Amino acid sequence: MSDADQAYDYLIVGGGSAGAAVAARLSEDADVSVCLLEAGPSDVGDDAILQLDRWMELLESGYDWDYPIEPQENGNDFMRHARAKVLGGCSSHNSCIAFWAPREDLDDWENEFGCTGWGSDSVYRLYPQIETNDAPGDHHGRSGPVHLMTVPPDDPCGVAVLDACEAVGIPRAEFNSGATVINGANFFQINRRPDGVRSSSSVSYLHPILDRPNLTVRTGAWVKRIVIEHSDGAPRAVGVELTDNAFGRTVTLRADREVIISAGAIDTPKLLMLSGIGPTVHLREHGIDVVVDAPGVGANLQDHPEGVIGFETTRPMTRESTQWWEAGIFTTTVDGLDRPDLMMHYGSVPFDMHTLRQGYPTSENTFCLTPNVTHARSRGTIRLRSRDFRDKPRVDPRYFTDPDGHDMQVMIAGIRKAREIAAAAPLADWVARELYPGPDTTSDDELADYIRRTHNTVYHPVGTVRMGPADDPMSPLDPELRVKGVNGLRVADASVFPAHTTVNPNITVMLVGERCAELIAAKG
Repeated sequence: MSDADQAYDYLIVGGGSAGAAVAARLSEDADVSVCLLEAGPSDVGDDAILQLDRWMELLESGYDWDYPIEPQENGNDFMRHARAKVLGGCSSHNSCIAFWAPREDLDDWENEFGCTGWGSDSVYRLYPQIETNDAPGDHHGRSGPVHLMTVPPDDPCGVAVLDACEAVGIPRAEFNSGATVINGANFFQINRRPDGVRSSSSVSYLHPILDRPNLTVRTGAWVKRIVIEHSDGAPRAVGVELTDNAFGRTVTLRADREVIISAGAIDTPKLLMLSGIGPTVHLREHGIDVVVDAPGVGANLQDHPEGVIGFETTRPMTRESTQWWEAGIFTTTVDGLDRPDLMMHYGSVPFDMHTLRQGYPTSENTFCLTPNVTHARSRGTIRLRSRDFRDKPRVDPRYFTDPDGHDMQVMIAGIRKAREIAAAAPLADWVARELYPGPDTTSDDELADYIRRTHNTVYHPVGTVRMGPADDPMSPLDPELRVKGVNGLRVADASVFPAHTTVNPNITVMLVGERCAELIAAKG
């Protein structure tokens, strides 16, 4: 059978955090055929990917789509969005910080944004289904595909950070306990196996089943366009066009039941727009025939912007770590919140990728705290650069453009809170000097200027093909993840989030994959 004749029941575009879960769950039914398409290479046997403590080597590497951002009105133009180009997607590329989203986040999805069936009472049951967790508690899963472990307290500077947090009123708290941590800190839970291998969606969902007869996994398969036909009136997704070489011939694969797009919050809206699903004016600008006018495609881009404060230490930092960013701190900058508005990661490395070029000093022995905004109010866009699938999209996060200045206020408060923590015993004994922004940077204006020039992202873009009620024109998806106006087409990845999670979202992206497979199976 030639490629042109190949047909499957389900085609899944993107073998990442959600796509791998969708493929694994759908192919549990031996009566259906599933084809998973990933533009990047396989991770099987590749220690650069599999060994979690090497994750920072992957930024701006050959495994990274490495998207530049558009010039920013208030942000760091030099910043780039790392998006993984490898089986497992960003779960093969990230630091594997593993969180259940707060119940309040998911309840907002349902109650505030009209995503029926996505409240915590409906989907929280999927977290234990996903995990095999070493933490105590009857709520945790013990037999799921993704192995979660609690980071051991082996880093003495990390322990001092947590002790200092307690000294300033941020107590140790258990993460993933089932209760929302509004003010608390601890070593993270991470999705990593005991042997140091990351428990990515690929390792967890795909590696054990790569020989499953009804599952085909094609790497190096770059999808150019969704094939949409108009028989019987309504448009229907019936397949995809792909190439296994950027200058190669097009191969068409057909889907007898559904096409599921799981290419992530940047590439999913790009692929939909290349296929004629998106804002009409924008598509016509690029000579693309409009299939569905969907103004919400590529809108609503949300992220966790991240600042950094670094301290040179009085003694050598650890040279061994699970993944170098082992602890988290949550707190509030204003009273009365039901979720923290500020999160920090503690890193045992000199995270100077945006400070050094701005002239700030660095040191081999540095620890960093990275304040980030859990619910940033700025909104950005993803837009096409051209109709050529090889062109990188225009990624415009529009950092720190919210009209009330909320995002910058939280970040400034975060730098000040980090200084308060660093000045408290016993962490103060570790601090030789503040490297960046430096102790002379104290006013709101000075801190804001530093943040604008040096901030990064926690690499958590979401929301660009959000789900919502049927009558919401800015929600391209319904709550069953179906693309409005096109039959046989769903989306399952971080782009479907109507609002961001308070915490690192990767496990919730896997939950989206699990839920998508359930919704498809229920349809029959």
